[in-house]
Amino acid sequence: MRPLALIAAALALGACGQKEQEPQPQFTVEQHSVVIFAAGSPQVGSISSVPIEPRRDMVLRFNGRLVWNEDRTVRVFAPFGGRVSSIAVRPGDRVKAGQTLAVLAAPELGVVQAEARKAEQDSALAQKNLARVQELFDAGVAPAKDLQAAQADVARTAAERQRTAAKLKLYGKTDTVDQTLPLKSPIAGVVVERNLNPGQEIRPDNQGDKGLFVVSDPSKLWFLLDVAEKDIGLVKPGTDVSLTTTSLGNERVRGNIRHVADLVDPQSRTVKLVPARAVYLRGEQHYVFIDQGNGRYARRAILAGPLADGYQVVLQGLGANDKVVLDGSLLLERLLASKD
Repeated sequence: MRPLALIAAALALGACGQKEQEPQPQFTVEQHSVVIFAAGSPQVGSISSVPIEPRRDMVLRFNGRLVWNEDRTVRVFAPFGGRVSSIAVRPGDRVKAGQTLAVLAAPELGVVQAEARKAEQDSALAQKNLARVQELFDAGVAPAKDLQAAQADVARTAAERQRTAAKLKLYGKTDTVDQTLPLKSPIAGVVVERNLNPGQEIRPDNQGDKGLFVVSDPSKLWFLLDVAEKDIGLVKPGTDVSLTTTSLGNERVRGNIRHVADLVDPQSRTVKLVPARAVYLRGEQHYVFIDQGNGRYARRAILAGPLADGYQVVLQGLGANDKVVLDGSLLLERLLASKD
């Protein structure tokens, strides 16, 4: 009988030891998202929480591209169709404001020039006719209606002369009818693009979006950053940037953000930082657990921004005084799943 008693005692002790090593979790679940532990529950000891941190200076990395400064760039188009007679500049040439870039033989310009000459002649003839009618009227020979008609003709031809002269002045040729259209640079700068060749036929509808020439002042360039929609709220005018390209090697160019598109997130001023391991992904949604105190842990969906130096930017979903669970999120998620 003694050996049997020893075995039974051993089994009883073993069962007691197993119960001490594997205590049953004492918790309840509210609304499928809040885990509540009873006071003194040992599971609480395996869960650690930290307060969130307000937004601080971070280093964010974006891809982008250098482009011409549009405030210092012009695209030269031909107002008339024609044939390219000569080209005076090449890409890379520095030009002055008003300098000729190319010359077109433009029959339509010849029509405008002829209209301007005709308007000048009509105006001169109307003035001579007015002088003759005025003399006859003063002598009592011509009636008043003839004088009024001559005066009206002078006013009409003068207005037409001014209109055609102003139109012709836009194209740089006012003294002759030669159908020659010079394309001039409106600004001083560098020819960065040339999109025509000698003898090419130019039409107003085949000059593309860039025009025949692009002239820009390259002393200051723009760098366009490709910022994802979820990160747009972190970028604001005045932010310092450091630019690098393959051609520069280790050298960096300093600059600052001058303009941000209209998609700025209104929540940018409430961006928070939490340790990256406090955030977990469930399906396509990011979550954290909020430590509400007294053994209560609530799962909350967040809008996650970029990662920065081990911290997760949180754009929406957290309050200023929230504490997030750093260790134990998987345990809490498993407990919630057990009650679903």
